[in-house]
Amino acid sequence: MAKRVIAGVVFTSALGWAALAYAQIPIGTWERTDAQGKGIVLTVTKCCNGGLRLVYSIPANQGQSAATLTVDSPMDGTEVPALVGGKPSGETMAIKRLDDRHYEGIVKMDGKPYGTSKSTLSADAKTITVEGVYGTQKIIETWVRKQ
Repeated sequence: MAKRVIAGVVFTSALGWAALAYAQIPIGTWERTDAQGKGIVLTVTKCCNGGLRLVYSIPANQGQSAATLTVDSPMDGTEVPALVGGKPSGETMAIKRLDDRHYEGIVKMDGKPYGTSKSTLSADAKTITVEGVYGTQKIIETWVRKQ
C-alpha cells in the first residue's frame, strides 16, 4: 500500500512539473495544497540536458515514515526510474509535453502499467492541476509555487 501511495504522489506530481521545464518557469519550491497531498513539498532544479530533477519531501502520514523521492527526467517521453531514499523503487515514469501548458504521462510499477495522468499549467504559471487515474481511482492534485 505504501508503495502505491508513493507511486501516485510521484507520478502525478512529476507530470505537473514537466510543464515547468518547457514553459520556462523559474525552478524553485512548490507545495501540494489538495487534501490528499497537503504538506508534500517539491524542490525543482535543472538536470539531464534540459530536463528537471524533482525532489519530493513527503512527511510522515498515517503510519508511514517520511520519505524523499527523486526523479531525474529529460521530459521528452523517456521512461526514467523513481528513486526512494536514493534507491530504485521499481517505478518508472514517461512524461510527454503536448504544448506549453499541457502534458501527459504513464507510470509503471515493476514494468507493468500502473496509471496515467494529464497536467495543466495555469496561465499565470503559479499553479499546476494534475488529473491522474490509477486503476479505478481518480486523483486531482493542486500545486502552488512558493518561491
